[in-house]
Amino acid sequence: MFHGSFTALVTPMHEDGRIDEEAYMRLIEWQIAEGTDGIVPVGTTGESPTLSHDEHKRVVELAVKTAKGRVPVMAGAGSNSTAEAIGLARHAEQAGADAILVVTPYYNKPTQEGLYQHFKAIAESMSLPVFIYNIPGRSVIDMSVETMARLAQIKNIVGVKDATANLTRPLHTARACGPDFVQFSGEDHTILAFMASGGHGCISVTANVAPRLCAQMHDAWAKGDFKAAMEIQNRLVPLHDAMFAESNPGPVKYAASLLGYGANHVRLPLAPVSEATAQRMQAAMRDVGLLN
Repeated sequence: MFHGSFTALVTPMHEDGRIDEEAYMRLIEWQIAEGTDGIVPVGTTGESPTLSHDEHKRVVELAVKTAKGRVPVMAGAGSNSTAEAIGLARHAEQAGADAILVVTPYYNKPTQEGLYQHFKAIAESMSLPVFIYNIPGRSVIDMSVETMARLAQIKNIVGVKDATANLTRPLHTARACGPDFVQFSGEDHTILAFMASGGHGCISVTANVAPRLCAQMHDAWAKGDFKAAMEIQNRLVPLHDAMFAESNPGPVKYAASLLGYGANHVRLPLAPVSEATAQRMQAAMRDVGLLN
């Protein structure tokens, strides 16, 4: 169930900032039709830090309702408050999500023991599979391989979204946590290198606008057609570059708006992308064949 191309979904919005539920459901339908293996609502790309709790829960409910079991839904349920994360995790389970993605607590700077206790408490609060989201660049802390190995002993902690961009990390994680511990890359640029080091897939930003190409790349890799996979990855490099020219999800929200999935709107403190980044994104999308 948990492998291949998962999309870290944007949360489409109207120009006034309200969630565009119709565009969100269309986006999910398109993702499934294009071959995406799974969807991840209300992660960083989904602007979870600026959604109210009611909005967060509604977006998860919409994702589950629209997916209808056709692809797994891995719902974002992270917080730097353990009690708040437990509440979001329990809601995701009640809504029918297939798994939860829990980011390492930001700002608090817990110790490794604090990280262990945080994830243990969340995992024991409900029965869904739990994926650890390790992203030092945003949360300031880096979960050690040793701590992850301890957590992997808990029955329903089943994998990681690794956004360290450290390509030695999946090698060490596989040795410490075992081959059944699912490793998703959280960095679009490193997908194939990550897979070659023991990864199982990617939770992708780029897949919001190029879902078919991302899915085809993973399919080619799974079939052992490494040449075809590399050709797609090389083709996507300018698009990956544009996606991260400014803070995510600014560029991808702009790109999604060009395809008709919501307005070009991000909530403060993020700002719309600069004209230079907008032009760069348009050029990359034309190069890949996403725009005429």
